[in-house]
Amino acid sequence: MSLGTDTPPRIIKKIKKHSGGHHGGAWKVAYADFVTAMMALFIVLWVLSQDQNVRKLVANYFKNPIGFSDKGQNILQGNTPSLIKTNQMSMQDARQKEVEILKKMGDEIIGDLSRDSKFSNLMGQIKIEFVKEGLRIELVEAAKNLFFEIGTAKLTKEAELLLRKIGDELAKLPNKIIIEGHTDARPYSGGANGYTNFELSSDRANSARRALTSDKLPDSQIFEVRGYADRELRDPKDPFSFVNRRISIIIKYLKNQE
Repeated sequence: MSLGTDTPPRIIKKIKKHSGGHHGGAWKVAYADFVTAMMALFIVLWVLSQDQNVRKLVANYFKNPIGFSDKGQNILQGNTPSLIKTNQMSMQDARQKEVEILKKMGDEIIGDLSRDSKFSNLMGQIKIEFVKEGLRIELVEAAKNLFFEIGTAKLTKEAELLLRKIGDELAKLPNKIIIEGHTDARPYSGGANGYTNFELSSDRANSARRALTSDKLPDSQIFEVRGYADRELRDPKDPFSFVNRRISIIIKYLKNQE
């Protein structure tokens, strides 16, 4: 080709094709959004399943984006002093107030019973004390004053009147009630085959339940009835002692009623 020719040069354009795979990368973005949404859902469900204190801690964490103490400890691990200590103090104050209410009620029961001549000979057999679950009122048998006829779950008349009186007082409280039956270590010698102190203690606890709920105390307030036989002796040194034969009435703390 000469330099003087008028023929234009030929331009060849090559197009490179790039394969992005099936649907390109859009599915990855959609999947990531789905996983994020599921994670958020699980977090919400977990928070809803926690108690009120944990919910408050989570809410406080998101209100304060730092969420950590100066020692680098997470607020949700219970190591920040302000909010945790405040919650603990409020719970302790509430428990102390409840203890005072239950103690006052126990004193009133003892006072009312001591003024009633029908129960004057039983006052030394009524024990009131605080235990882990709440306030416990125990009716402890003595050699001269029994609460049940020997070898049976039948209450004496005095014991039935006493339990009805106590039940009327318990009806003034919203607390749930636990009733326990206890025997001494003497094996049960009568009745049908297989009837032991476990059955006897359970039957006695149920007899006490019926007496407690015979007037003002609703049956729905009874939380549990237990029969311990001789497994929780009041006087382990003397397993045959009368003090081991007793009925325990436990007024549960409100916080322990779940």
